[in-house]
Amino acid sequence: MFGIADYPAFVAAIIVFLMIPGPGNLALITSTGKGGIAGGLAATFGVIAGDQVLMWLAVAGVAALLSAYPPAFVAVQWLGAAYLAWLGWRMWLIKPGDAPVLDIRPRDYFQQAMAITLLNPKAIVFYMAFFPLFVDPARHRGLVTFAVMAATIAALTFLYGAIVVLLTHRLAERLRANPAATRVLNRVAGTLLIGFGVKLALSR
Repeated sequence: MFGIADYPAFVAAIIVFLMIPGPGNLALITSTGKGGIAGGLAATFGVIAGDQVLMWLAVAGVAALLSAYPPAFVAVQWLGAAYLAWLGWRMWLIKPGDAPVLDIRPRDYFQQAMAITLLNPKAIVFYMAFFPLFVDPARHRGLVTFAVMAATIAALTFLYGAIVVLLTHRLAERLRANPAATRVLNRVAGTLLIGFGVKLALSR
């Protein structure tokens, strides 16, 4: 289909990739908890934008560059790890009444989620290594093939993000009135972010 080898398997792989716990999912949940549905959807579009950038960079041959220069990928890993740990530490230090780590304005959620996606080695590895495996060299149609793959990824990410946002919003409405629960959630989210950062730093 459009030069994609085993399109159903490609769709399944994207769904599994989206469901793997990681910084992207945490960004959606945190954004929804802080900014409601608007914040969650803005973060969803941020993840989509980050995914598109990574995919088209892979198309442009960045995969070959990272393969030829391993230190470049290591640098990306360390940058992503430091960013996530810094964000997690900020969430740990936040106190009731303080400005939230993630601003409630939708544009900030978009930028935050996009940055987390761009600096997430899991996403980078997928697009730079795994994603090219679904391109059929014999039936490849150039940009058409990549455009179909990009549109598929964007559509699936939006549907998944919308479901996560709606489910999270229902729970957040009940917890928002409880300052103690909010503080606990901030520290849990912060701990997870720091953990992701440490894990990424050690996964070289």
